[in-house]
Amino acid sequence: MFVHKTPIEGLLILEPRVFKDDRGYFFEGYNARVLSELVGLAMNFVQDNQSLSSYGTLRGLHFQTGESIQAKLVRVLCGRVWDVAVDLRPGSKTYKQHFGLELSDENKLQFFIPRGFAHGFVVLSDKAEFFYKVDNYYSKAHDAGIFYDDVELGIKWPIPREHVILSEKDRALPNFSSCAKELF
Repeated sequence: MFVHKTPIEGLLILEPRVFKDDRGYFFEGYNARVLSELVGLAMNFVQDNQSLSSYGTLRGLHFQTGESIQAKLVRVLCGRVWDVAVDLRPGSKTYKQHFGLELSDENKLQFFIPRGFAHGFVVLSDKAEFFYKVDNYYSKAHDAGIFYDDVELGIKWPIPREHVILSEKDRALPNFSSCAKELF
């Protein structure tokens, strides 16, 4: 596995070694020992989540607060998404900065998002199957989010605004300045 750092401390892009032949391919998507040796990540993932979404579906920007704060390891099993993480860690040099990348079944990249980040993605293909591991259980009482198109964050989503499909919950998320004092 190859590990690529991003401009935001803690956010990592993981690129697996893919072994291909005439039958298809094989790769190791997660190995706790390898990640611990390569970058000191000693994660105890406790829950796997998976979603299927159609083109334009935007999920996010979500995060858990308090005792339910989560780190995530995300990837796409089928299709393509633009994936974004926003640094919400108080005192961080990159507070409020974001980083985005394309994850797909073709590039097989994974994105490690440490605790203290909001996360979201938009589907770029007809459909996308999204999979992620988290290191803490979901808690409805600690569920939070920021509106995806918050002016203060300035995220450039790679699809036209009129094609974005949001859930009712995501349409009602507050802007950054409304929830900043409640972060973590």
